[in-house]
Amino acid sequence: MATKKLSVDEKKQLNAAATHPLQSYEWGEFRKKTGVKLVRGDNFQLTIHRIPHTPWNVGYLPKGNMPDKKIISDLQKIGQEENCIFIQLEPNVIKSNKQEARSKNLKLKPAAHPLFTRYNFVLDLTKSEDELLKNMHQKTRYNIRIAQKHDVEVVEDNSSEAFNEYLKLTRETTKRQGFFAHTLDYHKKQWETLPHTVSTDKLSSHLLIAKYKNKILAAWILFIFKDTLYYPYGASSSQHREVMASSLIMWEAIKFGKRIGLKRFDMWGALSTNPDKNDPWYGFHNFKSKYGPDHVEYIGSFDLIINSVLYEGYKIANKLRWLLLRFNR
Repeated sequence: MATKKLSVDEKKQLNAAATHPLQSYEWGEFRKKTGVKLVRGDNFQLTIHRIPHTPWNVGYLPKGNMPDKKIISDLQKIGQEENCIFIQLEPNVIKSNKQEARSKNLKLKPAAHPLFTRYNFVLDLTKSEDELLKNMHQKTRYNIRIAQKHDVEVVEDNSSEAFNEYLKLTRETTKRQGFFAHTLDYHKKQWETLPHTVSTDKLSSHLLIAKYKNKILAAWILFIFKDTLYYPYGASSSQHREVMASSLIMWEAIKFGKRIGLKRFDMWGALSTNPDKNDPWYGFHNFKSKYGPDHVEYIGSFDLIINSVLYEGYKIANKLRWLLLRFNR
């Protein structure tokens, strides 16, 4: 199934069916520019990823709607055409007994290696600023006041100069935190492809920066899609941590979404209800939780197996790969 050029109406239809930025037409166009193959089906899109040094591929369908038997049939056909061992699905669907029963009827297997977190924080932006502040952790409100007292300034700045500073901070943050992240080229292509003006039917990307004494201490990429604000990427400096720039930029992001009239703030992931404090992502989880969001659980990640023999070998090889990556890190 080849990726054809979509008409204006088809683009609108794809975005109308999407419930998450990663299923939007604009995101698909960006992913094509990163060198992966994009396949669009009936109101869904997935990427095809080559397994190095083999003729085999893996398909990935992130944050789509709950699949039905027709979609599974379409995906099986795509998987066979694209020489996929399996296709991973991560539906943008909140966990419920009904949805779990549907997934079992589709004979999907729990993913061998989930990519998106099963949990998330989502904040209700329809509440007043006073309500939002009241629901925050006391220390978070205190940190916001410290940043304001130090005259930390948070603004939207979509200029090339500000984006280059974001890239520098991204490089610094990933090195300091020691986690895996997208390449700088990935971020550049995302920024160049997605529009920076708010639209009711398109995905847009916006850069929020926090400055102290004319130095950028924190920079966040925010997405807007339909009625929701998303926080997918953030970076910060190790300098002047005492002025609490990150605490203020989160609060200003919340107000930014409210000014536009958005209803929700999706914080792009969280740990489980009882997170391990030794988890490398615990700091991010704890930071987000202090702003009073709802903690939600999705139905999970699944593998649609196309080649069962190769799938078992892939799982073993992938475990070894991740062990090696963690060892090298």
